[in-house]
Amino acid sequence: MGSTRERIAVDAMGGDHAPKEIVAGAVRAAEELDVQVLLVGQPQQIQSCLEEHGTTRNLEVVPAEEKIAMDEEAMGVRRKPKASINVAMDLVKQERADAVISAGHSGAVMASALLRLGRIKGIDRPAIGAMFPTLLAGKSVIILDVGANVDCRPRYLEQFALMGTVYSQYVLGIETPKVGLLNIGEESSKGNDLALKSYQLLEAHPAIPFVGNAEGRDVLSGEFDVIVCDGFVGNVLLKFAEAIGEVLLQITLEELPQGLRGQLGSAILKPNLRRIKQRIDHAEHGGGLLLGVDGICIISHGSSQAPSIFNAIRLAKDAIGHQVLQRIQSYYGQAAEQTRSSQ
Repeated sequence: MGSTRERIAVDAMGGDHAPKEIVAGAVRAAEELDVQVLLVGQPQQIQSCLEEHGTTRNLEVVPAEEKIAMDEEAMGVRRKPKASINVAMDLVKQERADAVISAGHSGAVMASALLRLGRIKGIDRPAIGAMFPTLLAGKSVIILDVGANVDCRPRYLEQFALMGTVYSQYVLGIETPKVGLLNIGEESSKGNDLALKSYQLLEAHPAIPFVGNAEGRDVLSGEFDVIVCDGFVGNVLLKFAEAIGEVLLQITLEELPQGLRGQLGSAILKPNLRRIKQRIDHAEHGGGLLLGVDGICIISHGSSQAPSIFNAIRLAKDAIGHQVLQRIQSYYGQAAEQTRSSQ
């Protein structure tokens, strides 16, 4: 497309607030992040939203005749080859885009990514990695998997740990990230069969800086940089974390004194409380990176509004710039070559 900017395909029809909020976030990202955004979806609706902003700088509309509704089955992507998420994935497959973002049906996004992009050779299952804040200022922890794989085998968690290590090293800039396994106790003897066998694999892997089990209270402590778990546990953790900000805000407001003092206190504290909520709300980080598929894919929260879409595009830009996909591909390519030479 004659541009050296990162080219990011955005499913404009995916999400509870599509296309208005999706377009608003894309417009801001195109202006502030200097990326080329390809808005995929129904042209008339997208153009109507763009007219509200009065700009098309670094923006392109790519037509898609259909969309996958939030209440449809994930495999609706097979029945609707021209759905916006499929068209967006095809742009990455055809190298017309460097990444794809969608706030649509997460199962459909993952299904489309697997069907259109495929897995990186050597990866059994892709994982959704989500960034969580910690008690240490400016430090985050990446948790994976948070929903792509409900049932896991030990080697899946081993692969999740390796992909999380690569991401932590090259995007977050942590030379030797501390990798933990989410478990019910610190001791290596604790946990179910999956945890026990996964512990052994992680401890023995030369490329994974594994430091041991992480209990639930450790997730937000800042003691770990990467924490791995199966998608069932990870998704429960994610949804719980999403609720914390709203609960904290509501409880604090309820505990303020009644009358004029309470009104004044509420007015003073509200901006600070909302900033706190933003810090601990996963949706404010833009979404989760689907690691393990052969392309950069960000799955945003279904209720994402403009700020979340902006952050998702920034996350995609960072992943592209730090060559996360190529680094994971390179590692597994070298591992496959070593296996062939040893046979």
